[in-house]
Amino acid sequence: MPSLPPGGRLNVALSKRRDKTWQRFKRNKRGYYSLIFFLVFFSLCLAAEIISNDLPLVIGYEGKVYFPIFISYPETTFGGDFETESDYKDPFMMEKLHRPGNWIVFPLNKHSYNSINQEISGPVPSPPTWDNLLGTDDRGRDVLARIIYGFRLSVLFGLALTLVGTTVGIVAGAVQGYFGGRTDLWMQRIIEIWGAMPELYLLIIFASIFKPSYTLLLLLLSLFSWMGLSDYVRAEFLKGRNLDYVKAAKALGVGNVTIMRRHLLPNGMTPVITFLPFRVSAAILALTSLDFLGLGVPPSTPSLGELLAQGKGNLEAWWLSLAAFSVLVGTLVLLIFIGEALRGTFDPRRK
Repeated sequence: MPSLPPGGRLNVALSKRRDKTWQRFKRNKRGYYSLIFFLVFFSLCLAAEIISNDLPLVIGYEGKVYFPIFISYPETTFGGDFETESDYKDPFMMEKLHRPGNWIVFPLNKHSYNSINQEISGPVPSPPTWDNLLGTDDRGRDVLARIIYGFRLSVLFGLALTLVGTTVGIVAGAVQGYFGGRTDLWMQRIIEIWGAMPELYLLIIFASIFKPSYTLLLLLLSLFSWMGLSDYVRAEFLKGRNLDYVKAAKALGVGNVTIMRRHLLPNGMTPVITFLPFRVSAAILALTSLDFLGLGVPPSTPSLGELLAQGKGNLEAWWLSLAAFSVLVGTLVLLIFIGEALRGTFDPRRK
């Protein structure tokens, strides 16, 4: 058998190392199945418009096929009188779309996060029924739909905030640990001053000045989310900058950025990877808390925190608090189990 070139042997060794790491992670059954459940739920919520929507998925009308979920059609397309967008739950439209030869396919849940159920006979919030499986909120909107869309928003926000905070934290910690000396000293003083800033007061001030939005909230929280991780990266770079292979790279004239990216960063990624699920859960909890206080995303946006706030204001509507609380706790528990499994996987004492 011909021998592999040095680069090929290195790739094979890295592949075997990744396989061993994955096998160690799979041996933690609780973390492994938590990862599977989380990915399944998140994947389903990514297709929220297909699972829960007040628009039909597909319509067959007079021999033609239409896709209202992607394209807006006026009433005149289906024999109506107006040029406005079709209301597919209107009895007049339903009668036309159910004539012989025509057909219509709705999503599993026939409600979107902002659609109001006009057929509720009692007061809102209304309790769970076959039409609204988790009931409605205080505006007559379907709770299940708002849970699905709110879970997607929370996870996407948590991932985005974790990505931004992790990137900034890695860069700041790497610069501190690699250069040390005055650079490390001055950056530590800056971090101490910035960390003493009252984060909640700043959020209240900016929320009163600017219009609440997803981007503004992500930007404000990113200003503070990087500091906790930078300390761990700094410690790894301080430990590795005086090793022999780093000194040899400097003697060969390799640039500082290349040494930091190619030699020190891979060895310093262990704390970054193990803390990722915990940082995602912290970001989701932060968004939920701010929405509960009214400082988060705009009121019409589906949010777990907004549902909890409605449950607080309508104590008799137990389904509001129970649904949001169950989803929030379940999500955080899954992420914590994943984080514990990652921490055990990369723990050198358990290899």
